[in-house]
Amino acid sequence: MSVGKIRYDWHKEEILAIYNTPLLELIYQAASVHRQYHDPKQIQVCKLISIKTGGCPEDCGYCAQSSRYKTEVKPEALLEKATVLNIAKKAKETGVSRVCMGAAWREVRDNSQFEQVLDMVKDVTSMGLEVCCTLGMLTGDQAKRLENAGLYAYNHNLDTSEEYYSTVITTRTYSDRLNTIENVRQTNVTVCSGGILGLGETVEDRVGMLYTLSNLQPHPESVPINILSQVPGTPLENQPEVPIWDVVRMIATARIIMPSADVRLSAGRAKLTQVEQAFCFMAGANSIFSSDDHKMLTVTTPCPDYDADAEMLNLLGLEMRPPFQKTLAVG
Repeated sequence: MSVGKIRYDWHKEEILAIYNTPLLELIYQAASVHRQYHDPKQIQVCKLISIKTGGCPEDCGYCAQSSRYKTEVKPEALLEKATVLNIAKKAKETGVSRVCMGAAWREVRDNSQFEQVLDMVKDVTSMGLEVCCTLGMLTGDQAKRLENAGLYAYNHNLDTSEEYYSTVITTRTYSDRLNTIENVRQTNVTVCSGGILGLGETVEDRVGMLYTLSNLQPHPESVPINILSQVPGTPLENQPEVPIWDVVRMIATARIIMPSADVRLSAGRAKLTQVEQAFCFMAGANSIFSSDDHKMLTVTTPCPDYDADAEMLNLLGLEMRPPFQKTLAVG
């Protein structure tokens, strides 16, 4: 098996063998691949803004924003553009280079709210920031309109394997997810797609998700690895914590099979110590989400703040990556 080569023909058995490599050897292999394609001193710091919170009709079993569950999250109107721009400006001042705007929608509709989001994308992009959106399912025409507004990335996670997916979500299919990714691929907008650990999935399900992502051509430019936040009121509120070494294995495996992608240590990072995060960076994670209000997307998803992250990156000898920087040329 050639480690470090970009391939689109991975087999599940190969990915499982990588995942089960003795841990320190796995981290070493992943760190070696990471250095081939990325500057190991750089971490991209991102800020996630919930521009439309709560009231989603989907039944994703992990989500505080579903209207089907009784959680602390109350439905809110779409944020005013001035509010979003102010948050983005503060984020940029701290070194954040990507702003992700999330709306609790099942799908994008061609209405005045979408027009407002397009305006937000244009104005935040004009600030010199990468802009990512996660708005639910998307048609080809809508993807094109987002591209024309200057969108840099679109997030649409697979969450888990195709086989396990319907256990967690019944209101849309795995094919729906892949169709949206394909619609984005018809534009120059980059793709951000990963999954969540801790949904009750098996190792085979984790491998299955990575298998699907690694056989997309090209690979997603971003692969977020999320750790479940157990939200009271949701079906998955009593799931056990994910062991840190499972997180490290997942990051390392993603790094090896999708070498040029940014592997993003996303939701759930607040649970990890600095030492645990350092292992994740060693294994190939090169992006984090940071905040100024200790929350990532909603009140139920905690997130480390800018100051704590700046202190950690300084301690580890890491620096914040500027926006619009591609992977290293590998020749």
